[in-house]
Amino acid sequence: MFGFLKSQEKRMRENAANWLELAQKVYHFRRDVLPPGELAELQGQVAGLRTLVKERAGAEKLKLAIERLEEVLRRTGGAIYPKTALVENVEFFLVAAIVILGIRTYFVQPFKIPTNSMWPTYNGMTAEVWKTPASTPGWLAEVGRFLAFGAQRREMIAPDTGMVSVPVQRGTGRIYFESKPGRKWLVIPTTVREYTFHVNGAPVKLRVPEDFDFDNAFQEATGLTALQLAQDAELASDGMGTIRDVPLDLHAQRGKPFLSFDILTGDQLFVDRFTYQFFPPKVGQGFVFRTDNIHSVYMRDPRTGDQIQQYYIKRLVGGPGDKLQVREPMLYRNGAPISGSEAFDANNHRTGKYRGYFNHGYLGVGDVVTVPPERYFAMGDNSGNSEDSRYWGFVPAKDVVGRPLFVYYPFTKHWGPAH
Repeated sequence: MFGFLKSQEKRMRENAANWLELAQKVYHFRRDVLPPGELAELQGQVAGLRTLVKERAGAEKLKLAIERLEEVLRRTGGAIYPKTALVENVEFFLVAAIVILGIRTYFVQPFKIPTNSMWPTYNGMTAEVWKTPASTPGWLAEVGRFLAFGAQRREMIAPDTGMVSVPVQRGTGRIYFESKPGRKWLVIPTTVREYTFHVNGAPVKLRVPEDFDFDNAFQEATGLTALQLAQDAELASDGMGTIRDVPLDLHAQRGKPFLSFDILTGDQLFVDRFTYQFFPPKVGQGFVFRTDNIHSVYMRDPRTGDQIQQYYIKRLVGGPGDKLQVREPMLYRNGAPISGSEAFDANNHRTGKYRGYFNHGYLGVGDVVTVPPERYFAMGDNSGNSEDSRYWGFVPAKDVVGRPLFVYYPFTKHWGPAH
């Protein structure tokens, strides 16, 4: 019984100390605006409660003194006390935002891989093509796929029954598109690619993210390679300039999709920003860097000419003083086949889905590149489909951000610790 009373008095004294701290805050923040009478009343109640605490008064006396102090604080506290729900919510979100920004700046940053330059180690956006209505997932499965893989359906619905044709660039065999302004999540301004097919001359439009490889999805759906499309474009008579309207061996039915696929989101991972504050990156690590100070035509927006300022992820293949050379399919560092990563070994021996390294640009046939001081050389694991240091040169050491830490989404075989 006595133990309970002592415990109750201890809690009440702690409660009184909290109220005294709040009263001091009100006093210091509002003493310049409070009328002299209210200020004196506040000081008197504070002094009375403080005396009771020092005298180790009983819980009942402390409770009464706290209630008298609270009544004064309600009249004098302004925005400090009592707090409205709005003020409390604003404070909560401000503190949360500060904490998140601090973590993102100094420790861990989320990053989404947009392209397939690091495939098959990491996935950018990929397509899963549905060739028949029977194979196409229903709406319930579609919801599940969206939650698990970020899958979003794209379809081209035929406005008429007839043959399909596609605009193709002569020489390259690439499907022609136009860049258009769009919205991400219906809010964030972005740029999308708009493709226009024809069914019996009637246009059918399709919009996809700018970084999505639509040509690859089209090849999977139709079996037509870029080389075949380029050959067909040379024979086609319809079109303007270098764009030719190539007829496909594809019969569309009015009101039904003649092209259907899901866009699966790229791997999303956490980047460790902490380690590189104390230790330099090592050859073989995946690393994330900013492109702000990489001055090359490849780092210019082709529409505006502005410097591209964003984050890239590649694999570090060379640091200051390293000599690099590609002898297809192998990459050499300082005269020996490069080592330090499973991706290096897999590419050098074209193991599994790794296709090897290819000569290009700074690492053309017979070229040897020496990495200058305070610079790094970056290459994608998917060397044949990666714009990297072979194209635009060296990465300044000051722009290195961090290393991949953990793939947290989507829930594929890549989920887990990054490689």
